[in-house]
Amino acid sequence: MTEHHSSEKRRRVELLAPAGSMERLHAAVEAGADAVYLGLDDFNARRNADNFTIEALSEACDYAHLRGVAVYVTLNIEILPSEIGRAVDLAKRASQAGADAFIVQDLGLAARIREEVPQAELHISTQMNIHSVAGIQAAARLGASRVTLARELSFAQIKLLSAAAAQRGMVVETFAHGALCVCYSGQCLMSSLIGGRSANRGLCAQACRLPYELQSSDRASSLPAPGEHLLSPRDLCTAQIMPEMVASGTSSLKIEGRMKSATYVYAVVSVYRQILDRALAGEDVRPTEAQMNVLSEAFSRGFTTAYLTGERGNDLMSYGRPNNRGAFVGRVAGIEGGVVRIDSERTLHAGDVIEFWTKRGHFAHTLAEGSIGADGVVRVSPDQKVGKGDRVFRVRNAETAYEDDSLEPRLAVRGSVALRLGRPARVEFHLVPNQRAFERLAQVSPVLDMGSDELAAFASPAGLRGVAVGPTVEPARTRPLCRQDVRDHIDRLGQTPFAIEHMDIQLDEGVGMGFSLLHRLRSEALDSLRAQVLDLYAGNHRMLMQAVDALCPASGEVSVPLSQPRRRSRVDEPLVVAWATNPSCARAAKRAGAQLVYIPALNYKRGEAALAGVRCDDVEQAGYPKQKVMAFPAVDHDPVEGTREHALGIDVWGCAREGKTVLADGVGSLMRAQELGMSVEVGPHVPLTNIASLNLAQDWGIQRVWLSPDLTLGQIADVAEGSSVPLGITVAGYTELMITEHCLLMSQGPCDQRCGSCRRRSVEHHLGDRKGFSFPVVTDALGRSHLYNGVELDIAFAIPDLLQIGVGAFMVDTTLLSKDEAHAAVSRVVRAVRMARETGTAIEKKRGATTGHLFRGVT
Repeated sequence: MTEHHSSEKRRRVELLAPAGSMERLHAAVEAGADAVYLGLDDFNARRNADNFTIEALSEACDYAHLRGVAVYVTLNIEILPSEIGRAVDLAKRASQAGADAFIVQDLGLAARIREEVPQAELHISTQMNIHSVAGIQAAARLGASRVTLARELSFAQIKLLSAAAAQRGMVVETFAHGALCVCYSGQCLMSSLIGGRSANRGLCAQACRLPYELQSSDRASSLPAPGEHLLSPRDLCTAQIMPEMVASGTSSLKIEGRMKSATYVYAVVSVYRQILDRALAGEDVRPTEAQMNVLSEAFSRGFTTAYLTGERGNDLMSYGRPNNRGAFVGRVAGIEGGVVRIDSERTLHAGDVIEFWTKRGHFAHTLAEGSIGADGVVRVSPDQKVGKGDRVFRVRNAETAYEDDSLEPRLAVRGSVALRLGRPARVEFHLVPNQRAFERLAQVSPVLDMGSDELAAFASPAGLRGVAVGPTVEPARTRPLCRQDVRDHIDRLGQTPFAIEHMDIQLDEGVGMGFSLLHRLRSEALDSLRAQVLDLYAGNHRMLMQAVDALCPASGEVSVPLSQPRRRSRVDEPLVVAWATNPSCARAAKRAGAQLVYIPALNYKRGEAALAGVRCDDVEQAGYPKQKVMAFPAVDHDPVEGTREHALGIDVWGCAREGKTVLADGVGSLMRAQELGMSVEVGPHVPLTNIASLNLAQDWGIQRVWLSPDLTLGQIADVAEGSSVPLGITVAGYTELMITEHCLLMSQGPCDQRCGSCRRRSVEHHLGDRKGFSFPVVTDALGRSHLYNGVELDIAFAIPDLLQIGVGAFMVDTTLLSKDEAHAAVSRVVRAVRMARETGTAIEKKRGATTGHLFRGVT
């Protein structure tokens, strides 16, 4: 590869910005974004943002496309049974309005969009939890052109997955800046089960930003911690590692923040535009102190490079506070008569919002006119007490507030006016050549590998001309036109998206013409140019999608339309099974009547059995029973540098055997198991929540679907009615709320991360909240933590109804149970199935247990 060609490939990295409203879209484009992502009123993961109507989307797409900026629409939530048709219809209307791509979490919706809206790109959301080569294969099977990777990846993993995507005609997108979820995206049930608002439905209640205490069974008091926000990470910032980001092979850098202000969007995108451009030019660029201050003042919980650089410990976390801390200003220098004097290291302005950090907490104060003296000293009279030496931060800089102008940035044009006697009047505009905005589409194409000449032919606007021709030019009857008259009346572009860079005027002596005619010719020429620019963008996008279709066609395995109802499955012989993390509970479950036992692969290796959530050696005297199904986890990284699998030498697939039935709890695990020749059931961490996704599961050869805990009884009936895939559901145990790459036990102090010998894992831990609820914490052999609901699930009393609607398998999760409790729980479910089959009656619900979402649906 030549150096020139290498540089061309390196240059094509998209800067993708959030647009939670029209004003924020303007801010993103003006700041230099190559593409924006936004949500509509429904089906997006930020439903509390202002979002867009279909009518507003059309306006937004024209605004963005005119400036060469792509628009991606987020449809990145679980789609419930009654919603799938409406979601597909919304995608069709959004595509007609100009959307370039859809960012999708739901498997069924992804398949339907690829089938029914082929003119739009399909991007896989980070909510689908793609973090392995097998996950990339699953995305390719869906016909996607892009995957937004999980946040929990190192540079080495991104390089691996980028190469795997490129082999399949796809690209990867990586988060570059903004808030971090502590839980793997798409795997969080905490918000919905304890807060009544589902993170997987776009209404996250941010339970992770609340205070908690880590407690253990061998201590009477809470364990020591650097703060009380034990689930609150710092914000991701890659400005200081931009050359490494570019070198990782990612094709798009995503800035998080659809709920943030337009000022935030403009500030952050502007800084990243400057840094990225220099990195793309091959410079080993690092941000200046001023640029870092801009990012800090825009919003910051403290910054981290997180998993990209291998940080998964306490430096990842913002234990002290869960909200914006801004940029450090200085300290309180003195207090006299209630007036506080601040020694400021920065220039402050009236309207700035500062925050005092005192021993009693922190509070905000807005600087009024007159707060800043001529000597630069800041004197304020805050409502609350402060002390000398207290720290002061600025959390909003009034001077950098974004001011919206819907016409910016304007496109530079050259004008030509010909007013020659006896000839038709002619006004012409053409775009200034080599405008970078019109190269962006080709720059981020997942399949077009072009040099500069080819790029110019593909996307250059240089040949576009807007022309308007008027009546024959006649001599003046009174006062003739002068050149300044023509210039003044043609150059009135104030309400257009164009700005004249140069104007050539050919004017014969003695020409007469009304100014209104000049205005009309100017408007007609600019309207023509505008239409041509939008047509060029649309034509380039059509070419791009044809190339995508050639390299990454939708899966040819779909045997019938995904919307077509299938024959409902009939339950001939119901199945009772147990999920067991140790041989003792597994054998107890078998004795209680469980036909099968499901064993997590991470607990199968000797020394890794866990009893009631605690690693325990003394339960391994006897092995697991023969009638077992191995379960592969929702989180399963490739064993490359930066992963726990690589660091600890653990391969969960060592127990995989061709021809065996296994449970796969992630789309990547699903793909890998099928490639190894195993019969696959899908676990509840792969949310299949509508008929389209269940039909896709059947077409992919899935043997059983374990239903998402987000579904109600009525919704289960809806999907069961239309699907012939056997269905199962967890009816007893404790529901997993989160999976975190960060070990929650680290808050009590750093560790050597040798998880196999970690003493902390041999002690029962839980997080306590302000209301007295307790959430068990289990850390696995790879050092990933699993947070559980502290209230036991019980829907075994609903087994008669579940059997009636077509659910045939019932699981008892014994993860947090003792051997005796496991035996009792399985016995109870066996009895519930027998009663339902023999007499149609139900057992009583357990007192104090929760029914999850079975009767209280997610919003």
